[in-house]
Amino acid sequence: MRAQFHLALPCEDIEKTKDFYINILGSTQGREADKWIDISLYNNQLTFTEAGTFSFDFKNYKLGDNILPAFHFGVIVSIDEWGKLYSKLFQSHLEVTTEATFMENKIGEHLSFFIKDPNGYMIEFKSFKNNLEVFAS
Repeated sequence: MRAQFHLALPCEDIEKTKDFYINILGSTQGREADKWIDISLYNNQLTFTEAGTFSFDFKNYKLGDNILPAFHFGVIVSIDEWGKLYSKLFQSHLEVTTEATFMENKIGEHLSFFIKDPNGYMIEFKSFKNNLEVFAS
């Protein structure tokens, strides 16, 4: 079954959030009001509501030789889209972290990188070597 997801998250500043997702990541804007905005991230709905200052305890975990953020969300894209986005973000001088191949030569092999949005959320962009292995074990 294919379905879109909806994720609602607090944010500190609507305008900074809007600028990051639309002007930096190239997402499109949906509905908005004074204190919230819908963003289409690869045709999935992110709703950000301005909530002021908040914090998360960013605990990490280890996968292979990499330390990864336990709290993150992500999008699975084609290898072409992954490469274009990685190049664009890397050239924009934003901090792109943990660019790596995971599960190398195993079921589920994929490329990933992480970037932090203006609210402190870590976003992972993945591209699987074989899309049929996204949920395979």
